[in-house]
Amino acid sequence: MRFTSSNRPAPVFPTYGIHNPPQYSPCAAPDCLYARAPGEPSDPLLPLFWSARWTMYRVFNKYVEFPPPYDGPPPPELREGEDYQISYGVSFYDSTWQGTDGEHGAMMEHYIDWSLPIFPFDNHFTSSFISLGNNAYFLTYDQDRPQDMVPICRFSDLNHPPRRDFIKHLPYSKADSERLGGRVQGYSFWASPNPDQPPIQVGASPDRTADQAVLFGYAFRSRWEPDPADATIEPYRRPHSFYFSGLPSDPPNAPIVSQYFTDFAMIKPDPADTWDLVKKFAAGNPIPVCNLFGT
Repeated sequence: MRFTSSNRPAPVFPTYGIHNPPQYSPCAAPDCLYARAPGEPSDPLLPLFWSARWTMYRVFNKYVEFPPPYDGPPPPELREGEDYQISYGVSFYDSTWQGTDGEHGAMMEHYIDWSLPIFPFDNHFTSSFISLGNNAYFLTYDQDRPQDMVPICRFSDLNHPPRRDFIKHLPYSKADSERLGGRVQGYSFWASPNPDQPPIQVGASPDRTADQAVLFGYAFRSRWEPDPADATIEPYRRPHSFYFSGLPSDPPNAPIVSQYFTDFAMIKPDPADTWDLVKKFAAGNPIPVCNLFGT
């Protein structure tokens, strides 16, 4: 079963300061904070709220020779269907959201037809992650829900949306930035597969395959640009892509995953289409704890 009883806490996963406090992760730097060296760019900030569309590339061949970040699809040396798969999704974020019990910050990631490929089973179904304050939920939908899943489960009791300044928890990667000709500011580290060990290398790709280390990376556009939806907003550096290691075993066969933002704007999410889905899917019932990793 991919859910369990609702009377125990949901797990707390190491997120290196990004989704929960640093003490829950074996960081390589105090408080999971990485100082910027002279000459490195200033840290971008996420806008107060935003809505975005993205294209997801699940790369299962040639990822060692052609690592992310990718400026859209992977390089032309990789072929769709043979080396990578394309799917789509949307994300919503509101740092100003406040719950009735003092919670703050909300985010939703919606995966269309193909779920996030980090779990040890076929990911060919639609899903959403919704974080409200510290509580994170996993939702599935009637049209393609796997037989042994429930509509909603509690993914974690301590997994908040990334703060606007979350990038301070990632080391600047000159190699990632130069890979796209300086058009992006790349930040990443490779973590040990052992969750009790600190990152094995920061700021560069390791000399090893992706199934021997876990990549977590994020890129912002280097240029300060006006917001597509509101010309009165001061220019800012928009997110470019989120790139990371999925689960390399098959299924889902996702050694490298890249979510490339195709539309990003400061449009405040509508609660009816986002945060309110938690109550709607729960339908007044206790929400069980997820068991998506099979443990």
